[in-house]
Amino acid sequence: MLATEALGVIRGERAVLAGIDLTVEAGEALVLRGPNGAGKSTLLRLLAGLLAPATGRITWDGRPIDEDREAHGRRLRYAGHGDALKFALTAWQNLEFWARFEGTPVTAVDTALDRLGLGALGDLPAGILSAGQKRRLGLARLALAPRPLWLLDEPTVSLDAASVEVLAGLIWEHRAAGGMVVVATHDGLALPNARTFTLEKAA
Repeated sequence: MLATEALGVIRGERAVLAGIDLTVEAGEALVLRGPNGAGKSTLLRLLAGLLAPATGRITWDGRPIDEDREAHGRRLRYAGHGDALKFALTAWQNLEFWARFEGTPVTAVDTALDRLGLGALGDLPAGILSAGQKRRLGLARLALAPRPLWLLDEPTVSLDAASVEVLAGLIWEHRAAGGMVVVATHDGLALPNARTFTLEKAA
């Protein structure tokens, strides 16, 4: 279980987040809602261990994630606003880099590309792909190898309706296998039985 207790972040003299208590268990999806500037992206970065909270703590199965941030990094996949692509590399080479970085067999690359409808584009430089294709290539990392926790920041940006359905299917399969998802989204990403956590913009 992923949990936060009285989590808070301060930037300058402003509290971006304060008193955040939430839990996510195996098989669950938690949707973050709120206006721009409410701290959704900041909260995802905190859960990923990329930022340190000013107050409170984040735990995995009751143990603070800052006891071993490397171990926490190995249990999650984080998809932020950017697609984390090298435009000079082909689509296949981009995923190959991540596979080798994570210790995943490169044989998983073709399967991941196929899952996101990019199998025929594997030999093309990432830089010439459309915005939607770039987004799908960034999200193809989700399909490389199982990780229990997915943290997704506006994952449907630039995706057409068919690609949104593919993403929803990936998330469903992940949850059915006991995975958990925390996603910030303004769009109609259908996640059955998802819980909603609403953030309010600080005054």
